[in-house]
Amino acid sequence: PLFGLDHVLAMIAVGLWAAQLGGRALWQVPSAFVVAMLAGFVLALAGLPLPLVEPMILASIIALGAVVALALRPATGVAIAVVAALALFHGHAHGGELGQAQAAQFGAGFALATAGLHAFGLVIALIFARALRAGSGMVLRAMGGATTLAGAVLALG
Repeated sequence: PLFGLDHVLAMIAVGLWAAQLGGRALWQVPSAFVVAMLAGFVLALAGLPLPLVEPMILASIIALGAVVALALRPATGVAIAVVAALALFHGHAHGGELGQAQAAQFGAGFALATAGLHAFGLVIALIFARALRAGSGMVLRAMGGATTLAGAVLALG
């Protein structure tokens, strides 16, 4: 996930959204993404197909950027369900990239990298919240908008 712009954008957006939601969502939303991503990875390893994996990954960038840009604040359970559904596709794609790697090591590596990217998004959001106080919401929303735009460019490119 560290070398694919599509994955990086989605992972950071999860962290930004979790920060916007606050409270327990700070750890529950990113954790749900990682767990569901690992489930998608296992589905791929088991040979179970998941339709539209790449289009859904691109859609996830657009959707996650949009929820940050719009500062949507659903119940934490709804946010968890949304990120978990999208994470299945990211995990399935990683399972398809396995090649000659050992599944457990590969899975642990991309799960840790994903958690790190989520943490990066959280840290960015928290730094802006402290540094800008009143204006931090608009900065995060602009980052969400930029993420959505980048996702659209990737989807059309």
